[in-house]
Amino acid sequence: MRFAVSPMWEVGPSFRLLSSCSVHPVHRPWLEQVRPRVAAAGLDRGWLAELVPPSGYVPDFLNPAPGGPAPTLAQELTGILASSPAQVRQDLDRLRHEQGRLGPRSRTLYAEPQARLARVAEEVETYWELALAPYWARIRTVLDADVFHRARQVAEQGTGHLFNDLHPSVSWNDNALRLARRRPALSRRTAGAGLVLIPSAFTGPGLFTRVTPPEPPQLAYPARGAGSLWEPRRTTGTAAVAAVLGRSRTLLLTELETPASTTELAHRTGLSPAGVSQNLTALRDAGLVSAHRAGRSVLYARTSIADSLLAG
Repeated sequence: MRFAVSPMWEVGPSFRLLSSCSVHPVHRPWLEQVRPRVAAAGLDRGWLAELVPPSGYVPDFLNPAPGGPAPTLAQELTGILASSPAQVRQDLDRLRHEQGRLGPRSRTLYAEPQARLARVAEEVETYWELALAPYWARIRTVLDADVFHRARQVAEQGTGHLFNDLHPSVSWNDNALRLARRRPALSRRTAGAGLVLIPSAFTGPGLFTRVTPPEPPQLAYPARGAGSLWEPRRTTGTAAVAAVLGRSRTLLLTELETPASTTELAHRTGLSPAGVSQNLTALRDAGLVSAHRAGRSVLYARTSIADSLLAG
């Protein structure tokens, strides 16, 4: 058994949440910022809109087995591109069975898996840059904290305690891991070897499984702390940081509580667009902000290093 943090296990659930048009009590700030970008890019009418339905099954080839504890999106996209035509068609057959039909893009993917998978991967990458990359440092902090907590549970109280605390539908008794209400039942004889536990910020209250032998089964569960994901972060160290970085750069870091473009930051702070751009370049070179392409503009986001500085 091992833990992994998986970008693709954030892509699917977060896209489903976006397409639901609901007002989520936890993710509302993120939804309000991201929905307009996703719609402007046409992603609400693209490949993901067909492959990630509002409910039910999502093709297993979109969640390849993580190769390590924290694969990058690029590594997971490589795994998607390596999916065999047989697996892609098998997954799409199941999607058709559950949804009653395949969309036009999914039908072309069924006909030409190897040729069309590259288009799917390109759209996933675009979605990632728009919706998740600017927030990844914050999301990753929550996921890593969950893994640390679970690993300590195993070390101090054993695996049985971990499973019984993981999710209401998971239990460990009589030397067996049981998943309530899972259909079809998961048997050790028919599943791959091992088990990968994956915390996710966007799964909601549910539990998701992926079973594609000979790969190990994956179990994605709600990460602890996701409920406070978008709460304002502490910025008690601004005076000390300003003494080192200067007031303008510290002001920009403070304003990047949520990702923003150069134009937005200039409007908020009263600094000139040229001055904002120059300071952001310096902050990016120092590893305090990251830049993410969003259509014709660039979104800047604070890194975890900057968060630590501002927290004092």
